Amino acid sequence: MKLLVTGGAGYIGSVMTAQLLEAGHEVTVFDNVSKGHVQAVPDGARFIEGNLLNEASLNQVLGMGFDGVLHFAALSLVGESVQQPERYYRNNVCGTLNLLEAMRTAGVPRLVFSSTAAVYGEPEEVPILETAVPRPTNPYGGSKLAIDQMIGFMVAAHGLAAVSLRYFNVAGASGQWGEDHHPETHLIPIVLSVAAGQQPAVQIYGTDYPTTDGTAIRDYIHVEDLARAHLLALDSVHAGEHRIYNLGNGLGFSVREVIETARKVTGVPINAVEAPRRAGDPPILVASSRKIRDELGWTPQKPDLATMIGDAWQWQQAHPRRYDR
Repeated sequence: MKLLVTGGAGYIGSVMTAQLLEAGHEVTVFDNVSKGHVQAVPDGARFIEGNLLNEASLNQVLGMGFDGVLHFAALSLVGESVQQPERYYRNNVCGTLNLLEAMRTAGVPRLVFSSTAAVYGEPEEVPILETAVPRPTNPYGGSKLAIDQMIGFMVAAHGLAAVSLRYFNVAGASGQWGEDHHPETHLIPIVLSVAAGQQPAVQIYGTDYPTTDGTAIRDYIHVEDLARAHLLALDSVHAGEHRIYNLGNGLGFSVREVIETARKVTGVPINAVEAPRRAGDPPILVASSRKIRDELGWTPQKPDLATMIGDAWQWQQAHPRRYDR
């Protein structure tokens, strides 16, 4: 298939692009490189620098003719979204609306959307099912929920084939592709930066959560397993149908557990300091991925936390300056 990957210069998008190329697809990456890196775009993919808020540019690109779109481009910092909600709704929601309209105009039939577990907020039951009532606690999650709903209405009205994948904390690395955000807010790369001597300590945001050790619990999924789920979703979409799947291991690890596992993997006594909670952070987010396992046959091949951290550590060791920023 001829496919467009928005946000394909980012962490997840670059791994996804590499897997698509390996599967024999023709791939074009569309990214404004505000968060991603041109160096992360795999060889063999066509790269077009552009912004989803530029309707004319988007229409021109979609007019090249595609069989489908995998949509990763978004702002995704929870704390920042609390401070700048208008920016998140404008970029994420309006940008996706432009994409959907351009797809409709160009007759692009299928979409796989990168959604998030943040749409659930503080769930009443854990593990979280897709039937859980979404109650996002921050504008980032709110913007993604608005997009999920918008996609559903567009599917019903215009016959688009779409899948939304709501995933949790993504970790690990894949060959030459790894995690390089600026600023970096994700726990595992921050912990590994401390192990590498690039930061003095990792901060534990909140130690008074209603959890076993008082720190927040998250479900981690290896980036390679995540990308494979997108491949399965791409092959499973049907016209006029919008499927929603959670994507996670179904295992929860606390912040303290992540730090201790990183100490064991790296052999470094990683310094950690306690700090207040961050606004909008739920105490527990753990997925039930039974639906995608049953319907698409997806199973994580790298579910172990130590493996995820080990892959990320190996990538960081090989790329001390990340993508040579």
